[in-house]
Amino acid sequence: MNIYRYEQNPLLTPNDVSPYHEGFEVIGAFNAGIAKFQDEVIMLLRVAERPISTDPNVVKAPAYNPTTNELDIYEFRKDDPAFDLSDPRVIKETSKQKWSYLTSLSYLRIARSKDGRHFTVDEKPFVYPSNRHETFGIEDPRITQIGDMYYIYFSVASPMGVGESMVSTKDFETVTQHGMIFAPENKDVLIFPEKINGKYYALHRPVPNSNGSPEIWIAESDNLLYWGNHQHLIGLRPGKWDDGRIGGGAVPFKTDKGWLELYHGASQDHRYCMGAVLLDLNDPTKVIARSERPLVEPDAPYEQEGFFGGVVFSCGALVEGDVVKMYYGVADTSMACAELSLQEILDSLTYL
Repeated sequence: MNIYRYEQNPLLTPNDVSPYHEGFEVIGAFNAGIAKFQDEVIMLLRVAERPISTDPNVVKAPAYNPTTNELDIYEFRKDDPAFDLSDPRVIKETSKQKWSYLTSLSYLRIARSKDGRHFTVDEKPFVYPSNRHETFGIEDPRITQIGDMYYIYFSVASPMGVGESMVSTKDFETVTQHGMIFAPENKDVLIFPEKINGKYYALHRPVPNSNGSPEIWIAESDNLLYWGNHQHLIGLRPGKWDDGRIGGGAVPFKTDKGWLELYHGASQDHRYCMGAVLLDLNDPTKVIARSERPLVEPDAPYEQEGFFGGVVFSCGALVEGDVVKMYYGVADTSMACAELSLQEILDSLTYL
């Protein structure tokens, strides 16, 4: 597989984004949804900010308060046995080993580019937490264009769990809120860009807590808001690159061979790669082919080192002829882009 990583990579880093909150620092500008709007490439960044702690033994955790419309800041000591702070992303209660706070707050911010390589970041958030389902932030957006409407959907985190909410826009200036479209625990939703036999389709990734694993499912809808007829689509593969967890990546796009979905897979040691699955054009519940080996692995230094290293994670791609421009988050820190040949991707798949 020939992979052309842009010379400008990483395209955007936390240093390129000024913090929105006073007394905070930007630690991540990554996992962006991608769209073409007029003559620009829109990169809808997940921006993660954390409150600065002047005490090395204290970790602070921000949370949006829907009553006051402000942020509450909680403090945790590293030597407190009641909490596990070994993961830099989360604060867990030792007795339960379930996270109770995040160490940063994420929201969505627009970066714009004429050439797809050099981006200018807007000064203010585009989508910011606004209700009790979003108290721990908004993460990992995807953008599906249907007609002149752009549907933007993203993970929302709160003490009630992680679900998926949606907004829509025509101009990337104003948004209409549509609420939660997949309840906790669920994320990595991807809506197909057109109806198929009169139905909208979406991929999603439930997280079972009893039996089952974090795998990709597919659902259908008449209106983009209410989803049903859920079916399991693809699962983990023991001993392969995607044996830990899998989830949707870029919005599926149409090819002569079928709907091509670039999805992420993590190994059991948390190494994230990108692969592909090919779905039937007329019935996307049918799997035609799948990557035996990853298309893109975290090989470059900026993919291996960062806030959470060893990660390539795409939330959007642009297709121009045979060129697939895959934009992707690296190491939970920055944004990069790589070009791949559509034909080479299709040729690399193992047909079932």
